[in-house]
Amino acid sequence: MDNPLVQVDPGLFIWTIVTFLVLLTLLAKFAWTPLLQALESRQALIRKSLDDAQQATKDLERLSLESAQIISRARAEAEAIVSQSRSDGDRLREEIKQKARAEADHIVKNAERQIQLETSRALEQIRREAVDLSVMIASKIIQRNLSKEDNERLIDEALKQVETRRH
Repeated sequence: MDNPLVQVDPGLFIWTIVTFLVLLTLLAKFAWTPLLQALESRQALIRKSLDDAQQATKDLERLSLESAQIISRARAEAEAIVSQSRSDGDRLREEIKQKARAEADHIVKNAERQIQLETSRALEQIRREAVDLSVMIASKIIQRNLSKEDNERLIDEALKQVETRRH
C-alpha cells in the first residue's frame, strides 16, 4: 500500500523547493519590502505623534502656568483698583463732608451776622421811635409852657443822652 502522497519523489521535491524559492523571492521583493517600509513609516509616524503629543503637553503646561500667572496678576490689579477706588471714595466723601461743614459754618456765621444787623437796626428804630414818642408826649404836656427854642434844646439833649447810653 503505497500512498503516492507519502512517497518521496526527487523531481517533485526539487520543483517544490524551486517554486518555494521563486515565491519567496517574489514575496520578498514585492510584499516584504513594501510591508516593512509601511511598518517603518507607520512607526516613524507614531514616534512623531508621540513627540508631538509630548511637546503639546509641555506647551499646555507652560500655557497653563502662564495663564495662572496672568490670572494672578489680573486679580492683583483688580484688587489694587478696588482698593484705590475705595480710598478715592473715602477721600471724596471726607472732602464733601468738610465742604458741607465749612458751608454750614459759613451759613451760620452769615445768619448770626444778619441777625445782629437786624437786631441793631430794630433797636435803633425802637430808640428813635421811643425818642420821637417821648418828645411828642413831652411836647404835648409842656407845649404851653415852653417856647420853640426850649423845645429844640430839650430834643437835642434827649438825643445826646440816648446816644451816650447806647455806647
